[in-house]
Amino acid sequence: MSLVGLRKAFGATPAVDDLTLHVPRGSFTTLLGPSGCGKTTALRLVGGFLEPDAGRVLIGGVDQVGRPPNLRGVGMVFQDYALFPHLSVRANLEYGLRMQRVERALRAERVARAVALLGLAGLEGRYPHELSGGQQQRVALGRVLVLEPEVLLMDEPFSSLDAQLRLRLRAELKALQRELGVTTIYVTHDQEEALSLSDQVVVMDRGRVQQVDSPEGVYLRPANRFVAEFVGQANLLPVQVTATGSAAPAGGLTLTALGRPLSARLPDERRPEPGARGLAMVRPEHVVLLTDDVPPPAGGWRAAATVRARSFHGGFERYWVELPGVTEPWLVDVPLGPSLGGTTPASGRPAPGASVSIALPAFAASWLW
Repeated sequence: MSLVGLRKAFGATPAVDDLTLHVPRGSFTTLLGPSGCGKTTALRLVGGFLEPDAGRVLIGGVDQVGRPPNLRGVGMVFQDYALFPHLSVRANLEYGLRMQRVERALRAERVARAVALLGLAGLEGRYPHELSGGQQQRVALGRVLVLEPEVLLMDEPFSSLDAQLRLRLRAELKALQRELGVTTIYVTHDQEEALSLSDQVVVMDRGRVQQVDSPEGVYLRPANRFVAEFVGQANLLPVQVTATGSAAPAGGLTLTALGRPLSARLPDERRPEPGARGLAMVRPEHVVLLTDDVPPPAGGWRAAATVRARSFHGGFERYWVELPGVTEPWLVDVPLGPSLGGTTPASGRPAPGASVSIALPAFAASWLW
């Protein structure tokens, strides 16, 4: 399916501004962005719950603009599930099929398949208030899947669930989507959710698309500063191009940061001219905190720093460090493993106020305009 030049404004405020996007058949595409960025509006335009001011919604090559939701071949799972409280699980699952006047035998077959797929066996006679949040979520999803939609739309379906349940259902949803091969468009503001579920991530801000890429591309090669700072944690470093890197790997260049050469990833089409100034982005887990046990990486960039704070995060410790000439503190994530020798996480680690050195492996940074 494809969205072509979609626009929707509420008054003078554009909610979706010139949205053009191709969603490969059978893929899992996530619209990711902060509240108010236009992602839910875009989903409702696809589903037919809103009509665009301009643009086309192509499903199976046919423009769906002007057609009602029930004729578009889409199914939508809402944020609040919207289950009928007076109907049992089975009746909720059957509801859409009854409205489509599907014959009884086929209804029973599709409902039985959904019950088996979603782990709802034994719950068919219960009512929504007798179910857990995760079970209600499965019923809401099953009610859509029995209709066998060409496109599945999901609007932050896990937002009201606790963290552990979200993780479990996220894995189940991805496995189910792959098994069924249904084209899925998913809306969330949760970056981890988007990165773990998606084949394709669409980052939006103020109604406009900022980047369309794989999860790896969005995280490691952000298109601009907004994407770098919204998706994960980002350390930013002012840089100046000193020479295009003829000896560097393809797509690389030579930069100067704090007077030292720094390598960075850069697609050929975004290669700047010598003398250009900008920012290099480095993820916290790619920064090396140098200690007696951790030597500097070969061919990397080094700088002196001062530890300002430290926090424990289970599998890693996060340090806030100050670098001379850099306005904002940097984040450095240090994995915790067998090297601790069974001691407390804080032992042997620099305390706040300590002077340290950090290093970046070659090509750990990405260039930002």
